[in-house]
Amino acid sequence: MIDEFDDALALANGPQPTAPRDPAPAAPAPRPAPPVQAAHIAPDWDTARATAHRAVRPLAPRRLPLDLALGHTLAAPLTALTDLPAFDTSAMDGWAVAGPGPWRLADDGPGALAGRPAARPLTDGEAVPIATGARVPEGATAVLRAERGTSAGRRLTGPNPQPGADIRPRGQECRTGTELLPARTPLTPVTLGLAAAAGYDQLPVRPRPRAEVLILGDELLFRGLPHDGRIRDALGPMTGPWLTALGAQVMVTRRLGDDAEALYEAMSTTRADLLVTTGSTAAGPMDHLRAVLDRLGARLLISGVAVRPGHPMLLAELPDGRPLVGLPGNPLAAVSGLLTLAQPLLRALGDRPAPAEAEAALTDAVRGHPRDTRLVPVAAPEPGLVRPLSYAGPAMLRGIAAASALAVIPPGGAEAGAPVRLLDLPDA
Repeated sequence: MIDEFDDALALANGPQPTAPRDPAPAAPAPRPAPPVQAAHIAPDWDTARATAHRAVRPLAPRRLPLDLALGHTLAAPLTALTDLPAFDTSAMDGWAVAGPGPWRLADDGPGALAGRPAARPLTDGEAVPIATGARVPEGATAVLRAERGTSAGRRLTGPNPQPGADIRPRGQECRTGTELLPARTPLTPVTLGLAAAAGYDQLPVRPRPRAEVLILGDELLFRGLPHDGRIRDALGPMTGPWLTALGAQVMVTRRLGDDAEALYEAMSTTRADLLVTTGSTAAGPMDHLRAVLDRLGARLLISGVAVRPGHPMLLAELPDGRPLVGLPGNPLAAVSGLLTLAQPLLRALGDRPAPAEAEAALTDAVRGHPRDTRLVPVAAPEPGLVRPLSYAGPAMLRGIAAASALAVIPPGGAEAGAPVRLLDLPDA
């Protein structure tokens, strides 16, 4: 469905290419609405996001090996299973020395090497070659760096290092039982490295929620140029990767056209934790989504949101409790639905903390809807400032493709210099 108000605002914010529209068809005769289409008052944008977050519980925890845990969320605090480091280690290549120099080299062997048992204990005046990461022998008081010492035969000379110099003492980073990361921490490459160093082979995690995407609409083409009234599908290539960036594991993207039976079958048999549909959220003659939801016995939690673009978005609970997000068919309106409903749902399912909110000041005034929040693509010309972008109509992606964020414009609009909230956009 094309939102005329949104298109008018997009034109007001910058030059836009337009195309003539076909005359609106005559309204069909009123008919009784099925239960899932019962009248709802569209919640405001913040309320809709909060409702979506409360609609589900976190997924049950499971244990995964470290090489499969990337992108999941810790289900319990990460506590150290060992001291870090587990023993005194050398921070540099050089010599482990005992007391002040000059020193006599303890033996003619390779010395203390990383991954080998400790060299024999040292007595005052002795030294032994040592490699970075090697266990410091008992009795050593410091490490003399290789570039500062000179050895000749069995004799080592150089400046006396301070006691403890270039030695990483046992437990310097943490002691056994120390909490290193709290529960709900997303697992990144760095946190997985920390877990491995702390002694873990597996981790208790909240798994990435599994998502399935259903692309609806007979008017969509999946290759080639638009022709004969049909248009290219922009949502299929975009929705799955966007859900992945929001924390989902996308199982499949399926193209169903306007086949109500195929939609019913897909919704009845899904194994996903979150089902996402694109298009068919309005009440056109080929919009079957609400009728299929009613046939399934789904419960409608949100039927429209007071936000532009994207106000026809919906949130439903399937009979088995799984959530379904219905995205509008216009591309930027669908992005609005992803950030309004899918993002908080995925955060709740994965038990992830809410991201810190960012703000910036507008370089230019932005017209607002009299009652609804607007989400407007913006670019950041310098830190603390954002500039509204053109090509921001509900059917357009050109503006958001060049954007660094979406600005949350309150009802009534915002003047130049006014601070606005920002929604980050995925960059990978």
